[in-house]
Amino acid sequence: MDAERPGVEQLSLDRGGASVLLLALGLVFVLVGTFGAAVTATAMAAQRAAVAADLGALAGAGRVFDGGTAACAFAADIAGRNGGRLADCRLDGLDVLVTVEVTVTPLPGLTRVAASTARAGPVRA
Repeated sequence: MDAERPGVEQLSLDRGGASVLLLALGLVFVLVGTFGAAVTATAMAAQRAAVAADLGALAGAGRVFDGGTAACAFAADIAGRNGGRLADCRLDGLDVLVTVEVTVTPLPGLTRVAASTARAGPVRA
C-alpha cells in the first residue's frame, strides 16, 4: 500500500522534528525571560536602596538637633519602612550620612545586596 503513495518514507522521517524545534525555542524564551526578570529585580533593589537612603537621610536630618542617636534611630525606622536596612549612619556636622542595604534574591540560590549612600543637611550658600 505504501508503494502507491510516493513520499511516505520521507514523511515518516520528518515527523516530530518541528515539535523538537518548537520546544527548544520555547525553552530559549523561558530562559531569556527568567534572566530578564532577574536583572529587573536587581535593578529594582538598587532603586529601592537609593530611595530608602534618601528618605532615611532626610528623616535623620530633621532630627539632627535631637542628637546623633535619635537622628540615626529615626533614619533607621524610615529606611526600614521603605524596604531597606540601615547599614551605617553618622553625623558630619549638621549633615546626616546614611548607607542603606536591600537584599534581593533574583534567582533561587542567588542572593545579592544592593547598597546606597545618601547625605542630607541644611543648604549651604
